[in-house]
Amino acid sequence: METELTAPTLKALRRILRAADLGSRNLAAATGLTPSQLLALREIEQRVETTASVLAAALQFSQATITNIVDRLEAAGLVTRERSARDKRQIILHATDAGRAAIDRAPDLLQTRFNERFAILPGWEQAMILAALDRLAGILGADGVDAAPLLDAGVIDRPEPL
Repeated sequence: METELTAPTLKALRRILRAADLGSRNLAAATGLTPSQLLALREIEQRVETTASVLAAALQFSQATITNIVDRLEAAGLVTRERSARDKRQIILHATDAGRAAIDRAPDLLQTRFNERFAILPGWEQAMILAALDRLAGILGADGVDAAPLLDAGVIDRPEPL
């Protein structure tokens, strides 16, 4: 049963999905990266030393997703892995010069704009948006879906410029 708000709600959802798609395409064209790969690369660059576990917690991605992303970044020469001198069980991640160059070339991410604009909203409005989006995720049957794989379509494997 449709209400008078069904069509405008679906239209707003399509606009959000389209904006995310366009942002991903622009990022891929400029860097060959997916949004989640760029987020991980930026997080690695911002930290002097980090591990995949710390990265997963910081980005709220699963460990398996972070491992996949770091594998792709390493294969592209954007990050390196090395054993920690203090604890040989830990693998430390570092951005390479090529990784830093990719960060510099990257266009503004939808997530960056969202973070900046969402932060200035009053707390009650942030909570209202979160509640509505959580409810929408439930309506769409996406309660237990990990969002990171959606962001990580593996673009880096394409022979586009890094």
